[in-house]
Amino acid sequence: MSFIDPAKVPFFTTVSGGKIPAIGIGTFGSDHASADEVAAAVKIAVKSGYRHIDCAEVYGNEAEIGNVLNELYQEKVVRREDLWLTGKVWNNHHGDGDILIACANTLKNLRTDYLDLMLIHWPFPNFHPPKCSVESRSPDARPYIHEEFMRAYRQLERLKLAGLVRHIGISNVTVPKLKLILRDALIKPEVNEMELHPHFQQEELYQFSRDNGMVIIGYCPLGSPNRPERDKTADDTVDMTDPVIVEIARKYNVHPAAICIRWAIQRGNVVIPMSTKERNIQSNLAAAAELKLSDAEMTAIAGIDRNCRLVKGHVFLWEGAKDYHSLWDEDGVICKN
Repeated sequence: MSFIDPAKVPFFTTVSGGKIPAIGIGTFGSDHASADEVAAAVKIAVKSGYRHIDCAEVYGNEAEIGNVLNELYQEKVVRREDLWLTGKVWNNHHGDGDILIACANTLKNLRTDYLDLMLIHWPFPNFHPPKCSVESRSPDARPYIHEEFMRAYRQLERLKLAGLVRHIGISNVTVPKLKLILRDALIKPEVNEMELHPHFQQEELYQFSRDNGMVIIGYCPLGSPNRPERDKTADDTVDMTDPVIVEIARKYNVHPAAICIRWAIQRGNVVIPMSTKERNIQSNLAAAAELKLSDAEMTAIAGIDRNCRLVKGHVFLWEGAKDYHSLWDEDGVICKN
C-alpha cells in the first residue's frame, strides 16, 4: 500500500485556529457500499495518509468506523489527535436536547472523547428514512423556520463551550438562511459544507461564506457518480467527461477525478470524495498532495460551471412545496411554499 506523508497535504485554518486537511475520506456509502465496506475504506485511507474523516449519523456506519479507528490506534498507525473527525446531526434531532444526545451517540460510536467538527446536516427537521424513493415525504415536513433552527444551533454552541466539539458549522444552507444564522449566532459557524464541483460552483454562496470567515467543505467534488438514484435526473451533466476536464487530465496523465479534486483545493475549499477502491482512494490523495494546476487551467475550469445541482433534496419537501427548487431559495428569499 502506497503512503503519502500527511504533512504534504494542504490544510485550511478556521477562525479559531483549527487546521482542516484539504482532503478527507467521505463515508456516505449511498446505496452501493455497506457499513463494513465503508469502514474498510477508512482503514485504507488512514494507512495511505488521510487524516480527515467525514462522518454522519445518517450514513449508518459510525460504529463500524469507530471500531476500525480503534484498531488503528491500537496498532499505532495513527493517534486520535492526528485525525480530524467530523460528525453531522440528522434532521430528526433538531428538538430541545436532541443534538446533545446525537453528539453523545456519535462520540460513543466513533470511540472518541471529542469531535473536531460537528455540523447540522440540513437546515430542515424533515426526516426521511435511508434509501427511500424520490417520492418519500414526511407528513411532518415543513419549510425553514429560523427560530426552530436557532434552537438547534444553540445546542451546537453548548457542545463547543463544553469542549465536546471543537468547531461547529452548518451544511446545505443558502445565502438568505446563512445571513440570518450569522446575525443570530452567539458563536459564528466556522465551516460551511455545500455541494461543489466544476459543473456546480455556487459562486455567490461560496464567496459569501469566505467573506464571513468560514472554511468551505465541498461534497460531491467529482460529480458524485454513485449518488442515490433518487437524485439522478435526465438533465444532469457529468463533470468528469467535460472536455475541459478531460483535456487537462490528459496533459497531466491523471484521471479526470484528480483534476476535479485539485481544482477545488486550489480554488480554496476542502474536498471529501468517497471511494471504496484502494486505487481511487490513493489517487485522490495524491491529487491533493502533489498535483498543481496553472492559472490558465483554473480559469478554464471556472468557465464550465453549468449550475447543475446533483443533490436536489426532493425528500425534504413539505406539503404545498412546488418542487425541489423551493429548498434552495433561488430568488434570494427563504421559500415558504
